[in-house]
Amino acid sequence: MPQGMTPVTVGTQSPLSCPSLPIKLAPETLPPAILQLSRTRKWIFTWVACFFTLLVSSATTSYTMGFTSMMRDLDCSRAQAVIGLTTYVVGFGVFPLFTSAFSEEFGRQPIYLCSLAVFLLMHVAIALSPNYQIVALARFIQGAAGSGGATMVAGTISDIWVAQERGLPMSIYTILAFGGNGVGTIIGGWVEMNDRLQWKWIQWISLIFGGVLGFIFLLVMRETRATVIARKQASKSLKEKAAMPDMLPKVNLRTMLWVSITRPMVMFFTEPIILAISTWIGFAWGVFYCMIASVPAVFTEIHGFNIGQVGTVNVAMMVSIFLGVLTNLVQERIYQKQVSKRSVEARLYMCCIAGIVFPASMFMFAWFCRSDIHWISLAISLTLYLWSMFTIYLAVFSYLADCYDKYASSALAGQSLFRNVVGGIFPLFTVQMFDALGYSWANTIFAFIAVAMIPIPFTIFYRGHRIRARSSLCVKDGSENSPTPTLVP
Repeated sequence: MPQGMTPVTVGTQSPLSCPSLPIKLAPETLPPAILQLSRTRKWIFTWVACFFTLLVSSATTSYTMGFTSMMRDLDCSRAQAVIGLTTYVVGFGVFPLFTSAFSEEFGRQPIYLCSLAVFLLMHVAIALSPNYQIVALARFIQGAAGSGGATMVAGTISDIWVAQERGLPMSIYTILAFGGNGVGTIIGGWVEMNDRLQWKWIQWISLIFGGVLGFIFLLVMRETRATVIARKQASKSLKEKAAMPDMLPKVNLRTMLWVSITRPMVMFFTEPIILAISTWIGFAWGVFYCMIASVPAVFTEIHGFNIGQVGTVNVAMMVSIFLGVLTNLVQERIYQKQVSKRSVEARLYMCCIAGIVFPASMFMFAWFCRSDIHWISLAISLTLYLWSMFTIYLAVFSYLADCYDKYASSALAGQSLFRNVVGGIFPLFTVQMFDALGYSWANTIFAFIAVAMIPIPFTIFYRGHRIRARSSLCVKDGSENSPTPTLVP
């Protein structure tokens, strides 16, 4: 490659054998998103995009807080109401398979705007729905639309921040992605408490916040995708446009869609690391959504909480995220010291501890579900459980990104799809399982399964380098590929 040219890669026809095409950008065509944005402008872009993630995340759980009034108004059972949670999560998992191709073709800005518009319209459809079937369908579309925008945020951060500066923006993104679940339950719980508001106004209030965000978005956000900006710059003059085929070879949308959809699937089934980690975090994610669906019933039936108080219990989620961020700071210090010895597996020290805390906290939650044990014990077990989830999630994100380097987006897309589909399926049988076995034994079963999965992170920690050595896609020890930026500096 000539000196002074920067490679930007896009997918090609083969999902694995021909992973990328070099697109050469001369210095004068490098996008202004990278070279010309002030630090203030970068932070404005980052916060606006991250608040979209917060909005989408909070919509996941705020919906569940309105079950009681929705069941009454739509004459449906709790199991039928839970379907709306399932369809939202499944929609959220499926659509990101398409976003990389669409963002390469059209840019990030149109995806943001279309996603936000559809996401907000579905609030109207849900609030005006005459039955739970329409609610479930609207929630699927809402989840798919929300994921279209939310998954663009990490890309936007990568667009506008250089590698050494991405740690703090990425940590904010991750915190809001998780923290939104807690915010949704707190707000949704107190809205449900008001007899004049309840489940419909959970949607209307979210719509109002989303409308304000959309207005701000239109005012301040601009396109940040490098190849799209460069392509627009090149088309401004006939001379540049004539040179564009050599300078910016554009893979057709159909090819990009094919690779975007098939490569994560192929890697999921052929890469042992992805399959093992996805199975582990997929189960943890499923239990997480079972928790979301069951916590209101646990605290109202056992401890006599009202729905507003139940929402406030989810402050535990905020505490767990704070502890998770502190834990990640410790993990990063360990990583810096041990990476020369352990290579990318140095990402997994705290993850292994979280793998033990995960089933332990599940056992605690299971056997604290009693009226003669103070509710604070349940809240503590929830905090420990959510801390383990947050720690596992951060570790999986960082480890897969380090392992697969230029294939990282496909590796993460595969595990994300599996994780969200499993997370969506679990709540479908939660109500029946809790009714049949009770909260203690049902959660004990989950805990025993989690115990059986404890060897997964430890096996990867000790044997991961050997597994990577047999893979044609993984980064090998001693290669020139540098580790990805950390999520928390």
